[in-house]
Amino acid sequence: MKAIAICGSPRENGNTETLLTTCLDVLETEGIGVELIPLRTKTVQGCIACRTCQKTKDKTCAIKDDDFHDIFQVMQQADIIVVGSPVYFGSATPQLMTLLDRAGYVSRANGDLFSRKVGGPITVARRAGQNFTYAQLLYWFMVNDMVVPGSTYWNVAIGRAPGDVNDDTEGIETVQRFAQNLAWLAKKLKG
Repeated sequence: MKAIAICGSPRENGNTETLLTTCLDVLETEGIGVELIPLRTKTVQGCIACRTCQKTKDKTCAIKDDDFHDIFQVMQQADIIVVGSPVYFGSATPQLMTLLDRAGYVSRANGDLFSRKVGGPITVARRAGQNFTYAQLLYWFMVNDMVVPGSTYWNVAIGRAPGDVNDDTEGIETVQRFAQNLAWLAKKLKG
């Protein structure tokens, strides 16, 4: 079994990456292979609504940026997909939404490739905006027919400077429980 965590933060070793690593650490202890994909090192262009993915049905996108195609391949192979974003202006980062929009279009145009995969979002902010961003990302999982487990709270945390999120004990514990539930659910579904 394989789990990926896609980090929408442009900051290396920031709070979003810390939360995603916390999630992956738990999944790894559950015997699941893990991979962190930081978008800060990738180039993914926005969808141009050309509908080529719907016309060709070849699981590719007309835009030829290799980073999208490489990440999309990994997303198809993963059993568990977790995405994380900081909240800067009340929503998920453009880097993350660009990837998710294109991946969603190509997936749905090719028979719902993410259908019944397990996953969910994680968000972090200095003060507010986590819930809206969490909901924004959750919609992506829902429209892609994915299965999202709960936790002891929403998968949100508080932090501004790198490392601040480690002081949010409830946020860390929520992400750890979310990861446990991801592993439990993925194993049940694999049967």
